[in-house]
Amino acid sequence: MTVKKVLIDCDPGMDDSLALVLACKSEELDVKAITTVSGNYHVDVTSVNALKTLELIDKMDIPVAKGLAKPLVRPLASDPFTHGSDGQAEAFLSNPTKQLEEIHAADLIIETVKKHPNELYILALGPLSNIALALIKCPEIKDMIKGIYAIAGAFGLNKYSSANATGDNPQSEWNVYVDPEAAEIVFSSGIELTAIGLDVATHFDVNFSEEDLELLRKSNKKEASFLLNMIEFVTNRGFESYCVLIDSMAVAAAIDETLITTIKGKVGVETKGNLTLGMTILDTRHHHTWNNLPEINIAAEADYKRFNDLVLERILS
Repeated sequence: MTVKKVLIDCDPGMDDSLALVLACKSEELDVKAITTVSGNYHVDVTSVNALKTLELIDKMDIPVAKGLAKPLVRPLASDPFTHGSDGQAEAFLSNPTKQLEEIHAADLIIETVKKHPNELYILALGPLSNIALALIKCPEIKDMIKGIYAIAGAFGLNKYSSANATGDNPQSEWNVYVDPEAAEIVFSSGIELTAIGLDVATHFDVNFSEEDLELLRKSNKKEASFLLNMIEFVTNRGFESYCVLIDSMAVAAAIDETLITTIKGKVGVETKGNLTLGMTILDTRHHHTWNNLPEINIAAEADYKRFNDLVLERILS
């Protein structure tokens, strides 16, 4: 079994919290560090939630560093989708005893990449602000990062791309919408980037079945109760359980690359449009293609049943 060294940049949030549990309970991944950013909530909240999640599963040895409080050049947007007053579906986990590292998240990213050159993958679960800042501060790390799996974008590959838009307009995904300038920097960096957009991450086949939920109800695991509470929180508000699973898709892709099918595509990020801010534009034309756009890997399909089974197996293990 190949073990991947990973750094997780996140903004917990319900789905980030579950993704942290999945990553830390998967022996295929060696989580070297966690960095937090403003996105679903201000970084002060997301940092505490990252610490709370690690304490829930007794993973106290992983360093956690707080990052940017706002996007690179614009104010922090307000998420229209609430994760609850605590950012974790009203779970109100105990206040953490684990402390944040004194280093800034961008510097921890740089330090961790340099410590593991050409070995480290970054799992980007939130806005790309910290990663972009690290690339600005230390451009040479772009040639030292093995790859990035990012929950980022909506590419128009199916109806879910726009039907489940998470940014605050009909065409955008939340992480890119919050900091489109950062997304543009990371997309254009030349790092091997796999973007898992709404086309795949919010597909309705991601939803847990009633049989899956019954397995969670029967478990005595703290993390199973944590997940079940989040699912009930979203379904009671008329949403579906995929909302809790979005960020876990990037973790699962790092665990098993065969879970997703990707295509290569030239993609630009809209940073100015009033109606389309944060939109990820995939140029699929036969002629007159914009060859100045960066080419990235885009998730086109996934084995949703196998993904759901993986998440359940790790949560219940």
